[in-house]
Amino acid sequence: MQAKEFSALRKKLDKTQKQMSQLLGTSIKAIHSYEQGWRTIPVHVERQLYFLLSRKLLGDNGLQTCWDARACPLEQREQCPAWEFSSGDLCWFINGTICDGTVHDSWQQKMELCRTCDVFKAVLTLTDYE
Repeated sequence: MQAKEFSALRKKLDKTQKQMSQLLGTSIKAIHSYEQGWRTIPVHVERQLYFLLSRKLLGDNGLQTCWDARACPLEQREQCPAWEFSSGDLCWFINGTICDGTVHDSWQQKMELCRTCDVFKAVLTLTDYE
């Protein structure tokens, strides 16, 4: 995640930098540094920000489940943590999912695939930022 995206998504949540720091459990100086591009945005901060956005923008309505969107066979579903935890609209949030048949080694690798997936794209579309 880049500084510009972080700032735009914070504004989409209608939060000040101070409020964002409280939500993310970090300092206001860190939030300022992320938005200025002085510090790299940590994985856990990026994940939490996307999670907050998805819940605020979607509430309990959810999206199409990932296993339906990707037409995953039952054998693959049963091995996937998103299926196990009934979180088909939060598959992008959960490590260890096997969307392309493998578990990814890092959040960055996982997000490369997620950014091409309709389930995650729906969250970004709701933010009016891509």
